Formats: sequence, structure tokens, C-alpha cells
Amino acid sequence: MITVNLSGKTIILGVGGSISAYKSADLCSKLVQAGANVYPILTRAALKFVGAPTFWGLAANPVSTDTFDEPFGTREIAHLRYAEIADIFVIAPASADVLSRLAAGAADDMLSAALLARTTEPVLICPAMNTDMWAHPATQRNRAILEGYGYTFLEPGVGRLAEGVVGAGRLPEPTEIVEAIRVILFPPGDLGGLHVLVTAGGTQEPIDPVRFIGNRSSGKMGYAIAVEAARRGATVTLVSAPVSLTAPADVELVSVQTAGEMADAVIPRAAVADIVVQAAAVADFRPVQIAADKLKKRDGVSVIELKETLDIAAVVGKHKRPGQTLVGFAAETTDVLANAQEKLTAKNLDLLVANDVSEPGSGFGTDTNRVTFLRPGAEPEPLPQLPKSEVARELWNRVVKLRTGA
Repeated sequence: MITVNLSGKTIILGVGGSISAYKSADLCSKLVQAGANVYPILTRAALKFVGAPTFWGLAANPVSTDTFDEPFGTREIAHLRYAEIADIFVIAPASADVLSRLAAGAADDMLSAALLARTTEPVLICPAMNTDMWAHPATQRNRAILEGYGYTFLEPGVGRLAEGVVGAGRLPEPTEIVEAIRVILFPPGDLGGLHVLVTAGGTQEPIDPVRFIGNRSSGKMGYAIAVEAARRGATVTLVSAPVSLTAPADVELVSVQTAGEMADAVIPRAAVADIVVQAAAVADFRPVQIAADKLKKRDGVSVIELKETLDIAAVVGKHKRPGQTLVGFAAETTDVLANAQEKLTAKNLDLLVANDVSEPGSGFGTDTNRVTFLRPGAEPEPLPQLPKSEVARELWNRVVKLRTGA
């Protein structure tokens, strides 16, 4: 499941007078769970439907209900302070009355006064009202005025309203509002609209219920690539072998253990991805037989017979679609460029990232990497030793250039 990360963002949540105000409590909770710092402002009409203590408990911040409240102390003018600290104002629900007063430039309560002091975007309006009230020319005029100020409207839902009428006017669901907030605060970058598949970590091939054949990959490079892709607007799926890393926000995480599980997770997803970056260290061999019980030292083990695992990158490369971009990694210890160039061709890759894992600061488990980028028909492009987050940024810069022809 892809989660929304709003950590470090301050959201002023304005609640208007509508029966759907109860949904705003759920919205407040979801925003806090996403890491946002939420300050609720309730209009006088909203207090007829919901109580301020509910929002105080959910937000763990003061709740303003009157123009002359002093949530920041007597030395701060509250409505000016709200306008200053907000990363975004969200009005949910925005009743017809709220729209009317905001369009008229009123400042007769804390919400309207704070918004009048808010001279820049973003402001997200989530209307909720009777169908006929929403369709009324006055309401649509007010909407046009507010959109002229740069406010963003989230269309009301269509369905059964409180009075039994079926039509437009329902408050959008809290999850829809949270997603709209995310899009406004983190607009899609140069990877917007693309589906990216990233693999990371080192697979583990079991010998018995206790032991396995593995490698030293920490997954840090793959995770940095996934994080950077999400930051630049992509929809990201991260297929990860076992690692000791926190799952990135805004990324769909698929956990696997073995090379076989990695293949089962990657191959069907690669078929529909726009970009595939295979940074995982997938085992080349696995035991032919897996012991049902722990092998005892006293019994001795003379031979563990191994067989090759499926070459996932070769399968993905064989089925590459027109317009699809494939990126591979080559972790080598000898003849780095020669081995990497061979892999670039054999796997039908558009870009390959090669590194010498025996070099200090460039191997498994480090926070830095020294890589060389290879492309078909181009000279190798070595980079200095960089943090893996910077390597990820350089990788995506090159992928974007490849796809745009820049």
C-alpha cells in the first residue's frame, strides 16, 4: 500500500457548517497520521455539527473558533500567524456560506480573516452542500472568483445527500482530500505519470530452515533510487529482498526472499512498467535440495549441490517494450568495465551502473558509491565517490535525458 508522507508540513484545516463536518475529524486524523502539523479552525456554523474538543484531541494543537482566540499567545495576532505558517489551507467542508463570505472578502471569523491575510497559494477548497445550492449561479460565481485568486477546488462527490436527494454535493472522501493535498504540496516532477519498478537488497537462498546462501547487499542503493523516483513524481513499486531499512514513504513495497520470489514479483510487473531499475543483488545459484531440518555440524556436510537461478534481467530485457527504459547494475571486483559492457548488451539495457565493490566506500553496506554509467554506443561516464542519494539523483537525470532525447 502506498502511503502519503506529509512530515514537516503545516496544514490549516478550516471546517465549515455542513452535516459532512464529521468527516473532517477523520480527515484531521489522517493528516496527523501522515505526519502533518494540523491547526483546525471551526466556523460558528461548524460548531453546530461537531465539537472543538474532538479536533483538539486529534490534532494535539489549539482549535480556533473565534476571531479573537489567541492560540499563539497574546504577542501573536492569530489570523496573521495562521496565514504565515501554513503550507496549505484546506477548507473541508466548504459550505455555500463559506464560499460566499470568502469570495466577498469577509473577515468576520478566524477562518475568513486568516484567508484574507493569505495572499499566496495554495488553498484547497472541498465543497459540500445541497445539489441545488452547488448548482446555483451565485455559488458558481463565487467559485470562479476564488479560482481567480488561485484557490484549487476538489469537485464534490455525487451520491445520496443528507436530505435524501441524489446528486453532486457530497464532501470528497478524506483519502481523496489527503491525496489532493499531496499532489498540491508535491507536484509531479520530471517522472510524473510514469510507473517505475525498482529492485533492491540481496536475495537469500535457503540451505536448511536456519542457514542460507546470501550476499552483502544492504539495499541502500536501491532504496535511494526508489525514494528519488517518488520525489520526482513517479508511481514507484519497490521489490525488496531482506534488508534492515525502513520502507520509503509514497512507495509500494513488495517483500521477497529468494531469487525465485524476486522473479515472480518482478517479471509480471516489469511487463507494465515504464522504467525498470534492477539494483538488487540476486543470487546466481541456489541449493538443489533444501534440508527439512537443521544440518548438524557433527554429521558433516561434504557437498552442497547448486543450480543456476533464473536470469531475471535477461528475461526482462528479452521482453522489453518500445518506449520502455531498462536500467541494470553490475557489481564487479575485476575487469569492471569489460564485464559491465558485456552485461549492458546481453541484458538489452538502456543504461548500466557499474561499480567495483572491492573499492573502499563503493561496496556493499556503505552510504557512498563510486559508479560508472554505461550506455550503448557511448563512452563510459565515471563519477566521483558520492552519497548514494546523489548517485540516485544522477541516475534519474540520465534516465530522463534518455527518454526525452535531451
